[in-house]
Amino acid sequence: MEYTEKVMDHFKSPRNMGRMENPDGVGTVGNPVCGDVMKIYLRVKDDRIADVSFETFGCGAAIATSSVATELVKGKTLAEAEQITNKDVVNVLGGLPPVKMHCSLLAEEGLRAAIKDYRDKQCATGKEGKTMELKEKIEEALKDVRGFLQQDGGDCEVVEITEDGTVKMRLKGACHGCPFASITLKMRIERIIKERVPEVKEVVAVE
Repeated sequence: MEYTEKVMDHFKSPRNMGRMENPDGVGTVGNPVCGDVMKIYLRVKDDRIADVSFETFGCGAAIATSSVATELVKGKTLAEAEQITNKDVVNVLGGLPPVKMHCSLLAEEGLRAAIKDYRDKQCATGKEGKTMELKEKIEEALKDVRGFLQQDGGDCEVVEITEDGTVKMRLKGACHGCPFASITLKMRIERIIKERVPEVKEVVAVE
């Protein structure tokens, strides 16, 4: 099986090879037929790939395609990187034997998986941040309510805030099991929270 000089160069001296500490995104893909496994690491800044590295367990073609793929995306925006295909990788290498073309597909899939992982993490972090901000507003609104409840030996605790704006609240102390608990929850707690935190749609009691 003959490889081009470019393939041999990237196989013998791979660029950006090695594990990255604390990456922003990681993509792991494998080919069940040949057993190749590729892991792509990304560091992203201002929606641009600031750094990239890879670990590949496989043949020379798999290592070469990984090396080229990382070179092609470094410095590019995520949108630009997503436009890079296995054909771009093969063109840089000057071609691959037909039986090794799957290696270039692995490189493309690995990059896309790493970008997706980064975006998924960003989405999760954004939601978590919004929830924390909402909880702080609710806790601020509850200060006056707590004073009223604690005078009678009761208290309340925010258990969960759902995406639709429902606040799940646990009534504690004398409030727990009190026959007037549902009235206190709706007429006092929910009213004040909704007045001061418009994002809240409803307050419900949980055990």
